[in-house]
Amino acid sequence: MKQTKTIDYYLALPYKLEIIPDTVEGGYGARYPELPGCITCGETLDSVARNAEDAKREWLLSALEDGIDIPEPTEETVNQYSGQFKLRIPKGLHKALAEHAKREGISMNQYCMYLLSRNDAFHTA
Repeated sequence: MKQTKTIDYYLALPYKLEIIPDTVEGGYGARYPELPGCITCGETLDSVARNAEDAKREWLLSALEDGIDIPEPTEETVNQYSGQFKLRIPKGLHKALAEHAKREGISMNQYCMYLLSRNDAFHTA
């Protein structure tokens, strides 16, 4: 008997989320590169992160309902990288990052992830 994968199965997978500032209209755009067409936007980093989770859920539900094959994160991404690393930075930079994150209303971790993804997107474009 074939066992079907549930929405909870797919939501637990470590899909890569890319967040990029919208320099034309303001706010941010977000996408899951492994889920074609799964994109969203938001005015703040916090709102775009929430919207991205909602968009991923709806994308996955729609694909399950329509019987569309859902790609899973690549083995390289899942097995090679934990998603965590330690970084020592000067106290002044730590303070500045914490203050910027507070102004945006998000955690410093989310703010640093945004900065890193923005810089990475800039260098890959």
